[in-house]
Amino acid sequence: MFGKLFGKKVKQRETSGVIAVLHGVDPEMNYCPVCGDEYRSASSRCAACDVDLITGVEKLDQVVGKEQVVAGRSMELSVEDELVTLRKGALNDMKHLKALLGKERIPSILAGDEKTCSKGCCGSEMYLQVRESDTEAALAVLAQDFIESTSLSGHDLTHVDAVYVHEAESNVCPACGCQFPSDEQMNCPECGLCFG
Repeated sequence: MFGKLFGKKVKQRETSGVIAVLHGVDPEMNYCPVCGDEYRSASSRCAACDVDLITGVEKLDQVVGKEQVVAGRSMELSVEDELVTLRKGALNDMKHLKALLGKERIPSILAGDEKTCSKGCCGSEMYLQVRESDTEAALAVLAQDFIESTSLSGHDLTHVDAVYVHEAESNVCPACGCQFPSDEQMNCPECGLCFG
């Protein structure tokens, strides 16, 4: 009896180990929920993001859960689907974004207006559209692509919404986060960003 019970536990552990290996997650390590960096189990905070780490088991649950959601998505758009336009741009750019969404099993279409030729060679802009229910997931994919393609993943984006105000006593640079007095200074003293 004990052998059978012990055998089942070993089999379950082996199965979850195989799943972990397939997803590149070590259940005995900790992971940053923001940047995905891996830490020893003794660590509790991410050095780069300064957030609490999650266990490898939690990370594995997230990865498997996301895969199940992705696998459950229908790749077919129907006439009844409400479509939302996410981006507008050149045909080649929109094809690239459509392919990215396709990898995440998010169905999308490229649409043009009456001025767009059927071949898309006339320089008109195309519209990338997704199902309304897929909007949040699609925006997350496009945001991740933007961060990777602009190399912003290694930068601190906490001050990106900062606005230069001429009348303010001091300002914060949206590029580097440097705080500086506003007195007639039109450039960030740290990175040189011009506000003029």
